[in-house]
Parts: sequence; structure tokens; C-alpha cells
Amino acid sequence: MKPLPEPCNEHQKKSSDSAARGEMPSVEAKAVPGNTELSAESPAQLNGFTVPPSVTGATSQAESHSPSPSHAPPLNPQPPREQWGGKYEFLLSCLGYCVGLGNVWRFPYLCYRNGGGVFLIPYFIMLFFTGMPLFLMELSLGQYGAAGPITVWKCCPLLKGIGIGMLCVSTLVCLYYNVIIAWTFYYLGNSFQSPLPWSCDASANAKFCNTTNTTISLSPSEEFWNDRVLGVRSSKGLHDPGPVRWELALCLLAAWVIIFLCMLKGIRSSGKVVYVTATFPYFVLIVLIIRGATLEGSLQGVAFYLTPVWERLANAQVWNDAASQIFYSLGIGVGGLLSMASYNKFDNNVIRDTLVITIGNCATSFFAGFAIFSILGHMAWKKGVPVEKVADTGPGLAFVAYPEALALLPGSVFWAILFFLMLFMLGVDTLFGNMEGVTTAVLDEFPQLRANVKHKTLFLGLLCFGFYLMGLLLVTNGGIYWFTLIDSFSTSFGLIIITLFMCLGISFFYGVNQFCQDIVDMICRCPPWCTKALLYFKACWVFCTPFLLLFILTYIFIEMYRTSLHYGSYVFPRWGKALGVCMGAICCLQIPIWAIVAVSKESGTLKDRFQKAIRPLNSWRVNNLNSTAQEQRVEPERIDGPFTVNLTEVDFTAMAWESSEA
Repeated sequence: MKPLPEPCNEHQKKSSDSAARGEMPSVEAKAVPGNTELSAESPAQLNGFTVPPSVTGATSQAESHSPSPSHAPPLNPQPPREQWGGKYEFLLSCLGYCVGLGNVWRFPYLCYRNGGGVFLIPYFIMLFFTGMPLFLMELSLGQYGAAGPITVWKCCPLLKGIGIGMLCVSTLVCLYYNVIIAWTFYYLGNSFQSPLPWSCDASANAKFCNTTNTTISLSPSEEFWNDRVLGVRSSKGLHDPGPVRWELALCLLAAWVIIFLCMLKGIRSSGKVVYVTATFPYFVLIVLIIRGATLEGSLQGVAFYLTPVWERLANAQVWNDAASQIFYSLGIGVGGLLSMASYNKFDNNVIRDTLVITIGNCATSFFAGFAIFSILGHMAWKKGVPVEKVADTGPGLAFVAYPEALALLPGSVFWAILFFLMLFMLGVDTLFGNMEGVTTAVLDEFPQLRANVKHKTLFLGLLCFGFYLMGLLLVTNGGIYWFTLIDSFSTSFGLIIITLFMCLGISFFYGVNQFCQDIVDMICRCPPWCTKALLYFKACWVFCTPFLLLFILTYIFIEMYRTSLHYGSYVFPRWGKALGVCMGAICCLQIPIWAIVAVSKESGTLKDRFQKAIRPLNSWRVNNLNSTAQEQRVEPERIDGPFTVNLTEVDFTAMAWESSEA
């Protein structure tokens, strides 16, 4: 194990203590390459023999002819790992990753559907017992291992499939999430027209706004969304995608070009972009809240948003919705959090970051509801209908109901531009995190790509172009059906299973006591409140969080069996639903597949193989030097085997030294 920085020496563990607690033994203090203090204080230990200082000095000339671990670089030197330019870059990146479109178009809808203000009770319970513990686990694992979603499982090779599963989920999410940004681009471009093309002021929408015509039930915004944007009326269903819509294809291409340019230099470029993309949505939300508060009927919408219905607490669906919203809004189990934390300094306070980001994310969701429902309340007042008649969720809220409400405001063009700019920023930040999960996983597995700038640029370009080509299916006339299918199953039961195994694997295979000690080692001078908070998180990892994840998983399977998947009036065929189940199954099946591979690589009985497969590899924690250390030390290359013995030339000359003394 790599030594900790000097300020953290009081936290170093003894193998005897670990063994007494039944944990994985840690490596005893050993000579650090490039560090001569240890050898000066105690005699050298070679192959089990004590070598006197005189003999050591006499053999210095012989050692100069053999490769020295202290000075000779490894055969395959690892390129230095990037780090965030400052703690605010990491905080803003994580906050932008978590605060996404779901905070705007999903949380307010769930809040009013599940009892208004009563929904906040299960919401915050799920936050404290599921969201925060899992969030801290991912950040700590990535920061301590300084590796991506796949390589970080050197801490427990048996669970490498969790990292592969995270990569599969990230790929599916990146595939469809940028389509939302393409829609936002399309709306943003049309927002520069006056009047807005989805408003009643546009001459083409006169027939939809004629109150005397009872044969047409569509609003102008619904007509614009279904016909002009999606072209869904030209498709019969999942089996009939139709041609690619070239306007959306160009918007999708522009979205991927922006993502490519922002990520071209890794976190050095994306870390600077988040200063704008992560803060601008807050500015827009504040402006929308202030504007909404001045509108007639806004209080009616806010009352509809927060009026408590206490009977809803007895409904299991309310608790499941609260848990799923916490789970998905924080972006847990996709690999983005783990990847971004891997670029942190080793001594960063992950507990503080967890509290700031998770509470900030939930507060943003709550206040976004005021911006949404104050303006929807005004639209309901102007139309003379109840608020529930204009409220919607998902794309229906962001691209139908809310744009229609903005079209009723004075200066509607300005408000539409502001709103869709906010959606663009929210989508880009979230996609940064998902793409970081994919790229970090691949670059850590193939470090030669990271060392060569041209190869890394080519890889990122091919990756973005590949996503663009696959995403063309989602911008056809029937693309919304494929979008709904991937959106429904990519982050469904497969993601819950991946997260459940991550929680159980760290708690019981790696060792929850060992993991807590790792966190203390990173924080160095751990404040008393951090130590107390760790006791709470430890109890959650072992008991509360796995139980709640099992509850969510059970409810998902029950709902999957009882209900059919649909978009509007279209009900998905059975083969389409089966295809979605296969997407989720492929993600979670990586866990047993790679566990079998890890066990088969070991030798001995099945029990011995299993025990070896859950031990950390020698290369685990090698790169965890404190970034404040000025001198960079390089360890010799090791074979990735569970604590194997590495012999050097001096092992074969030790007996000669003993005989010379005699």
C-alpha cells in the first residue's frame, strides 16, 4: 500500500489490528521508493534476513549494476493523472451533473402528484438513508482509488463487472440524453421568432386557438411539438421509425460538436466550462421565480404544488417515487461521480462535498417547483381551467406546457430564449458527467491513449461521432418511441442492481471498517463531526441502504409486470418491452460474468479462488500520493496479482552475504 502523506501518519493501520477485527490485512510499513529515511533508521530486511549496515554499504556498487526501484522508471510508465484546477471546479461539475433536466421537469410533477408538501417527507428520508450514503461511497471510492469505474475495482477484482455495468449504463444514457439537447437547440433557434411559432399569435395557429371550433382539441404548443419537432404522426410505432428529420439531425450534430470541444482537453477544459453552465441555470430560476410571483394566478399554482394530502403517505408508490427521484437525480451508479472524484486531490474532504452537493441538488429541485408552477398557475388562470389540466411531466412539461405558458407572458421571446438556454446548460452539465464516466473508464484501461494527445483526441472524436450515428435513430419520425424505450429501461432495474452490489461489495467484501478508515486517511485531520458522520454512513451502508434498494427493486419488478409501456395513446408491443428488459439485463449481467472470470483466473479450491478474488491487487492504491507532495515517487512495475511475492536480484545474493559474515 502506498504511504500516506506525513500529516496522516496517525491514521495508518497496523495489520495486526486489522486481523483482529476480521478485516483485510494491510501492508506493513515498507521502504518507499525514493525515501531514505526508513532505511537509515532500521536495518534492511532482505528475503527474511537482517542485513547489517556495513554489508548494505558494501553492496552499493553491486546494486548500481541492477535496476534500482528507487531510480529506474517502470517498464511501462503511467502518464500523470490530471487533477481539478480547484475544489470549486469539482463542486460545480458534480452539482451541474446532478442538477439536470429531471429537477425541472420531474420533481415538481411528482411533488403535486404525490400529495404536495407531504411528498417532501419521504423525499428527504430517502435522501438521508439512500442518496447521501451511496453518493459518498462513489466519491470516496473514486478519490481513494484515483481510477475510473472499471480500474477502481482492483480493490475487489470479483466485482469488476460493476464497473463494466456502469459503462453500459453510461453508454445508453449518453445515447439518448443528447437528443434532449438537440430538441432544446431546435426550440432555442425558433425562439428568436416573433411571435413564437407555438403561440396563438402566430397566424398558422389560428385554427388551434379558435374557441368556437370544438373539433380540434390540440393546443398550438402540442401541434408544434408533435408535428414540427417530432413528426410522430408520420410513424405508426416502434417498428416504423421513418426517415431522419434533417433539422434535428443538424441540431444533434451541433450538440455533439459542442460536447467534443468542451471535453477535448479533459477536465482542464470542462472544469472551466462549468463555471458558466452550472451557475447560469440558477440565475434563470431566480429570474423566473421573481417574474412568476408577479403574475395573476401564480399563488393558485404554488398552492397546487405544495398543498399537503396526508393520506398519500400510506401509499407505497409515493415512497417509491421519492426513492427513484433521489436516486436518479443524484446520478448514482452511472460512473460519472466516480470518474469525476478520481481527479480529486487525495486529501479532499469527500464528506463535506457530499453534504454540499446532495443538499444543494435537492434544494434546487424544490425551488424549481416555484418557478414552474407559478407560471403554470398563471396559464391555468388565463385559460380558466384547473392547474392539473395544464400540468405535465417529462418532455411534455419542458417542451409543451411550459413553452405555452411562456408564450402568454409579455416579452415572450426573451423568456423563451432564457428558458431554453437554461435547459441547454442543464443538459450539457449532466452529459459532461456521463461522458466522463465513459472516457475515464476507457482511458484508465488503455493508458497509452491518455499519454498521446493525438490518440486521445482521435478516440474522443470517434466516440462522439459513434454516438451521433447511433442517435440518428432517435431523431426519425418514430424516434420518440425509441427514446421512451431507452429512457425507461436504461436506468431501471439494471442500475438498481448495479448499485446494490456496489453497496454490498464494499460493505462485506472489501470491508466497511476498512472503507471508513480509507475515508479518514484521505481527510487526514478529520474533524470530530466527520467521525460521527462516518458512524451514521457506516450503519446506512450495512443495513438501511441495501434494504431500501431492495424495496425499490421489488416495486420496479411489480410495476414492470403489471403495467404496459406507452407514449401518449401508443402502447408498446410485447417485443419492444422485451427489448427494453434486455437492455437492463445486459447491464446487470456483467456482474456475474466478470465474477466468474475473476474466480477462474485464480488457483486452488473454489473457496480459495473466491477468497483470492476479493483481495485487492498489488496495484491498488499505488497512485494515491497526496497531490501536495512536491516530489513524485514512482514504484516499480508489479504484476496485478493478489499480494504475490516479487523477487529481485538481491533475493538471490542474500545467502552469499550471510556466508561472508560467517
